[in-house]
Amino acid sequence: MHKKTHFSVIAALSLALSATVGFAEHVKIAYIDPLSGPFAATGTNGLHMFEFAAEERVNKKGGVLDGQMFEIIGFDNKISPRESLIQLQVAIDDGIRYIAQGNSSAVANALTEAIDKHNRRTPDDRVLFLNYSAVDPALTNDKCNFWHFRFDANSDIKMDALTDVMADDDGIERVYIIGQDYSFGKAVSAAAVKYLGEKRPDVEIVGNELHPIGKVKDFTPYARKIVSSGADAVITGNWGTDMLGLGKSVLENGYTGLLYTFYAAGDGITAAFGEAGKGALRMVSEGQLNPAPSERAQAYADAFKAQYPDSNVIQVRITNVIEMLAKAINEAESATDVVAVANALEGMEHDSLWGGELYMRPADHQLIQNIHIMAHTDEGVDIDYDNSGYGLVVESTVEMAAMDSDTTCKMRRP
Repeated sequence: MHKKTHFSVIAALSLALSATVGFAEHVKIAYIDPLSGPFAATGTNGLHMFEFAAEERVNKKGGVLDGQMFEIIGFDNKISPRESLIQLQVAIDDGIRYIAQGNSSAVANALTEAIDKHNRRTPDDRVLFLNYSAVDPALTNDKCNFWHFRFDANSDIKMDALTDVMADDDGIERVYIIGQDYSFGKAVSAAAVKYLGEKRPDVEIVGNELHPIGKVKDFTPYARKIVSSGADAVITGNWGTDMLGLGKSVLENGYTGLLYTFYAAGDGITAAFGEAGKGALRMVSEGQLNPAPSERAQAYADAFKAQYPDSNVIQVRITNVIEMLAKAINEAESATDVVAVANALEGMEHDSLWGGELYMRPADHQLIQNIHIMAHTDEGVDIDYDNSGYGLVVESTVEMAAMDSDTTCKMRRP
């Protein structure tokens, strides 16, 4: 009995001592995205990329400040805005200062509004929103706020780059636009109509429709309409299972035109397209994989695949999020003063692991970066998707896309 009591006292003293002199708290980042349901594969892949980036790009280098390590904590939002708000509150109650999310602009719109309200009401408990993939233009325009930072190019920026390529193709005369029925899908459709009208007024839009997000089990009716329209090209912002379902159905129903996409890679999509996608499938995105921009980028991708063989090095902007956050925390000399961290992020210039310069535009917190048009192929592929041998190779690049573009953001700073 005496020995047991003695051990307990020693253990308590050791814990108290370590808390005061040795062990810094982790910098916790809440990852709020789908980890179950129809988009679980996309969400899980993103979680793995965040975990890997935190370990490889921060923790193995000694962490930030006085040795604080990044810790990624997954919160399953089931792709629901309502569930996302519940998980946001849980994260805030757990003392988490950084919120990462990217799948679904509907979710991002709900989160950015809630975070803005929370930060105004509780200035001693503020958080930052690190948006790595929700690309509704409104988020950095009319709905912008100081606490939101977007690390992906918005859908207007991507569509501008994509339609530059389409405008140079005289073989495109008829275009079909199809997407998911929510804010992002509507933004893609509006941008496609706008930019095609400006750059190729001779092109006929033979279809422009939206379908329920995550609920269509059989895309055959949509595919048949696309084929019967005689479209030379299809534009879609679909992602996850909706991209997989649409892509497979279009191919199976005999479509032979060009398919211009935002997210047609990984999550089984690349493997499903296979040889049929070669010469037809294009994707607009940031970050360069094939050819890899450097030996260290190739080594990073190889190490990720070794640790997560069933995942893909697809959302490379996640690496940028982690590196830029760590840099901002070090510059701010605090992981808890999120105003100082936000001020450090504003105007930050950073060299991406995936090639090119990054610039966080202060006016609207939109990251400016190189945007690439990539082709689905099995030639010259060092980093493939779905372990299929197929990947995306850069065909053209718009450097620092939309650097001088207008924004309607009226940023209110604390």
